[in-house]
Formats: sequence, C-alpha cells, structure tokens
Amino acid sequence: MRFFEPIRDRKYRLSLVEQVVEALEEAIRQQLLRPGMPMPSVRKFAKTHDLSTFTVSAAYSRLVAQNWLIARPGSGYRVAAAGRREPVGASPVSAWAPPKIGASWLLADVFADHSIPIKSGCGWLPGEWLNEAGLSQALRQVSRTSPKQLAGYGHPYGYFPLREHIQQSLEHHGLQVGSDQVLLTQGATQGLDIVIRTLFRPGDVVLAEFPGYANLLETMRLAGLRVLSVPRNQDGLCIRTLEEQVARHKVKAVFVNTVLQNPTGASLSMNNAFRILQLAEQYGYTVIEDDVSRDLLPGIGPMLVAMGGTARVIYVSGFSKSIMPSMRVGYIVANAELLKEFAKTKMTLGLTTPEMMERTVYEVLRQGRHQAHLRRVQERLREAHEELATLMDSHGFEVYSRPQAGLFLWARPAGQWRERGSAKLAELALKDGIWLAPGSYFDPGQADTGWIRFNVAYSLHRALWAFMRKAGATA
Repeated sequence: MRFFEPIRDRKYRLSLVEQVVEALEEAIRQQLLRPGMPMPSVRKFAKTHDLSTFTVSAAYSRLVAQNWLIARPGSGYRVAAAGRREPVGASPVSAWAPPKIGASWLLADVFADHSIPIKSGCGWLPGEWLNEAGLSQALRQVSRTSPKQLAGYGHPYGYFPLREHIQQSLEHHGLQVGSDQVLLTQGATQGLDIVIRTLFRPGDVVLAEFPGYANLLETMRLAGLRVLSVPRNQDGLCIRTLEEQVARHKVKAVFVNTVLQNPTGASLSMNNAFRILQLAEQYGYTVIEDDVSRDLLPGIGPMLVAMGGTARVIYVSGFSKSIMPSMRVGYIVANAELLKEFAKTKMTLGLTTPEMMERTVYEVLRQGRHQAHLRRVQERLREAHEELATLMDSHGFEVYSRPQAGLFLWARPAGQWRERGSAKLAELALKDGIWLAPGSYFDPGQADTGWIRFNVAYSLHRALWAFMRKAGATA
C-alpha cells in the first residue's frame, strides 16, 4: 500500500522524514492503520515509496517517540493501542515540565533525564541505531563466563584480550605499540581525567580548542589548570595562534580532538596535523589526542600518535560513540613508562575498571560484524547531515562546516538570537521539550556567540524547526 507521494522539492515546507510521519499519522487517524496492525518493514516501505531506509527508519523512530507506533525487537513495528496515543492536535509534551538549564544539568542530570522528547543537543547515537543483535550475542557470550574467572578485581591495565585487540587495530593506522602501552579506562572522559591528574598541577598552562569538548574544559577547571584557548578552524587548530601561545607561555600540553571534532564536526587536515607535531618538537609540549569519534569517520584521517609516536603524543579513545553510550570502556595509549604512572592514578581513583563491560566490548569487536554495522551507521549519518544542512540553509542558519560524517553540525541561527545568545534560546526551547546545546558550553571562556551544537541524528524533528520559526531564529 502506498500512503503518500513524496515531494522532493527542497523548497517544500516538509522534509521527506516529516512527510512520512505526517502521512502515517493521518493513516492512523483515518483507521487505515488500526491499533495492533503490523507496519510494513523499513525496507519494504522504503522500496514502495522510493525512499532511503534511513528516511523511513527516522520517521518510524519519531512515531514511536510520539506513541503512534510501538517497536518490538525481532518483530518490527506495530500501530500503538489507541490509549497510548495523544489526542489529535495535542502536544506530546503537554504535561511535561522543563528542567532548569545550567552547568549541573548539562554535565550530569541530562544523562539521566528521559523526559525531554527532542534531544537535539545530546552526544550519542539513537538507541535504534545500535547493533542490537551484536550486543545481545556479546552479552550472552559473557554470561557464560564462569563466576570464578570474574571473582577478582582484574588486571590494573584492563582485560588483556581487549587491549591486544586495540593494539592490533592501531597497527592498521601505522602505529606499533605493545600491550603494556594500552590502559583501559571507564570511557575516554575518565582517560582524559587520568592524564590530567597524573601530568599536571594547579597553575600549569595548557591549551584547549575553542570551541572544544565541554566535559574536558570542566575537568581542567576542577584541576586548577590555567586554560588558554586556540581557535578551531575548518582544517584544524589556528596555527598562528598556537605558535603565539606556546612562544609566549610555558605550555605543558595541547589537547586536540582529531577527527569529527566535538562540537564542530570538523577534522584536522594532514598539513595542520603535521604543523601541530612540528611545533610540539620545537617548543617541547605534549600533545593529548582525543580521538573518540574515529569509528564514525568513513575513509581515513590523520592520527597524531601514528604520525608523531608515543614519545610526544598521548592517545585517548573509547567505544561509547560506536558501540553504546552506557558501555563505558575507553583507553589510553602512551609510552610504557608513562602508562605505569597512569595505571597508578587509575588504581588510586577507583581501582580497576569493570571487566564485564570490557569483555562485552571485546565480544562485539571479535564477532566480525562490527565493521559492517559501522558502515551502516556512517551512511545513516551522511544522509542525516545532508537533510539537516538543507533544513538549515532553508531557515537561514550559518553552518560552520559540512563534514558529511559524525554526530555533529555546528551552526547558529539568523536574526535576534545572534545578539541575544544561544543559551537564552536553549532555555526557551526546553519549555517546548527541546534540548539544545548552546555554544557557551563549549567555550573555555564560556562566551555566548550564538553558536549551537546539533546532533544530526536527533535534529530532523519537525517540532524542532517549528520551534525555530516560532522563536524567530530564522532569516
């Protein structure tokens, strides 16, 4: 059955995802689709209407979030019971009270806040994009492990087979390290914290990207570091500013998010990466490379630790972006002597890391299907980037960079909000059940210049763009 004829004119008011949502809502209202009826599979609906599977999957996900459909693992989608749906014309957030935006909520409470219907500001993939079959198989395999094997605290460096797998994967990028150069952590963020606590003391000068990773900036503040900023351009760090800062100050380290940077989505060019390492040799600073999004990058991009080696670069990464956000497994790669010091800090802070999670990650990686899953995710992100960039262009937004990959687009609205700031817009959006990530959150000086981080996988909802039009955030 065909439910509608897609309109592919980019000037049309609704995106293809929104057209699918609207058509299916109407079909349910008209009882063409009745409660409990199975929906066409994503693939079948896409083929019937000549759409991409990403478009249909995104539309189905929105309909699930709005209680028009229910999703059951292994049995597809069904029309929800009439009592589960909101009345026609009612807001899906009519009984919802917004939380108060602030540093505490953004850094901690937001991760446990499931009340927000539209999470445009979040930093993770949608749950329905995860490799559910692979994770289920991995968990079953780990559940067969004898409790006797898990009775102790585990090795301070972490589960050896996973460290060995990481070691071998780095060889594909041209980096030869031993397993004694890999330390497992509870996520990449804890890895960065361990590096900071081990290497620096209050008052030490470090350089951070502007804009940069919000949690890292807060960790630096807590450590009492003197944080100077280097602007992030589309091809990497501003080399002129970097050289001025390291020439003027006794800089201990430069923190760099190599590819698909959080929040801009941009990646270092090869020339920019080379100059960062060249200046590191000249001025003697350490490069701390945050590379947590590399698995979302199709093709190749510069890896500083592979170019400069572990004598100059400390490498931090993890699996939360590509496997599951709650799978808090990250790792540090450094020279063997320095890694011993990191292991001591890790043990002092919280002893060993959870081997159950490390085993689960290892099982996901060793199944052989993870790369195919990553390719599907990369393609879905590419399509989401294209659709979101088109929406932003039609609404007069300024888009910083168009990476066509990764989770993020960095953009700012037209009109009054460039002067009023994105933090005030984010406060207003929360009242409509929309979480935006204001640019001040990613600025070492917490300045608000109107920029916003958008997660492309969560930012195609028509209610988001209806809000932007209502708020006057468009040209």
